[in-house]
Amino acid sequence: MQAVGKFDEVQAHLRERQYRWLVTGAAGFIGSNLVEALLGLGQRVTGLDNFATGYRHNLDQVRDAVGARWSDFDFIEGDIRDPATCARACAGVDFVLHEAALGSVTRSLEDPLRTHETNVTGFLNMLVAARDAKVRRFVYAASSSTYGDHPGLPKIEDRIGKPLSPYAVTKYANELYADVFARSYGIESVGLRYFNVFGPRQDPNGAYAAVIPQWVAAMIGDRPVFINGDGETSRDFCFIDNVVQANILAATATAPNAANQVYNVAAGERTSLNELYRMMRALLQERFAHLRDRAPQYKDFRAGDVRHSQADITRARELLGYAPTHRIDAGLREAMEWYVLHLADAS
Repeated sequence: MQAVGKFDEVQAHLRERQYRWLVTGAAGFIGSNLVEALLGLGQRVTGLDNFATGYRHNLDQVRDAVGARWSDFDFIEGDIRDPATCARACAGVDFVLHEAALGSVTRSLEDPLRTHETNVTGFLNMLVAARDAKVRRFVYAASSSTYGDHPGLPKIEDRIGKPLSPYAVTKYANELYADVFARSYGIESVGLRYFNVFGPRQDPNGAYAAVIPQWVAAMIGDRPVFINGDGETSRDFCFIDNVVQANILAATATAPNAANQVYNVAAGERTSLNELYRMMRALLQERFAHLRDRAPQYKDFRAGDVRHSQADITRARELLGYAPTHRIDAGLREAMEWYVLHLADAS
């Protein structure tokens, strides 16, 4: 995929004009990548995180990457479940990029109350704080899980089914609250339905780790790779650079009707888990000879999972100027360098 004009224009504008951004979940995988990108563009950034799923070493890596621009970053250690913390974080902010949440379908099935408290109550606290601070726009991490049991492919924003997990319910509730706040209070918001994001700083550890870093760590460490189901389950894997682009475009879009919408954020393609495994093994086997003939192991299908997922990204292209720069093969090649460097010792 080719680099695109609209995002280039927006980056040029940001290099000329400094705004104040708030990134919640700033120490997490997506949040830390957003912080790094914004600081690299000369922006002032406030980060908010309670380290429930984020890590200080992610922010350390951002500091090392941006050098002197780290002085434009302020950090608040706090929880979005506390309204006063949200109000403090939003003070003087132009744009909010709300990434803080408890992810994972499995975690939500095991602990629906905690998932609700963070993803719904915390979200509402942030909306109220953003409204009171009169921020320009509130961009939030929505989820492809909102499509639930709707069988259609590719997924189109206005066609959803019934949720399949408490996590999916919380993410749909976010969209409903954002829409009501736009109608009731005039706050501009944009929801970004992420599809299986991957890339540097994604956590490979724990029961709720995403599949790609989890598999890389297992492959490097000569441990079995487990696939839920028959491996023909498919996903639209989206490299982190595409997500960073979508967030910045969503915050700054000036096209009529661009705000108060939800958008799919993905590559617009579909890759089965079996295909993903083969791609990853091919990238790693030259450095790790034990992988040459290694096959995955198969387990039962996982509760709450959808069988296939693929995004229609037409709306994001037309209203935001979104154009993904990385397909899955290019994203994996770029991410693999980071994974090997940072996961080899941990494996």
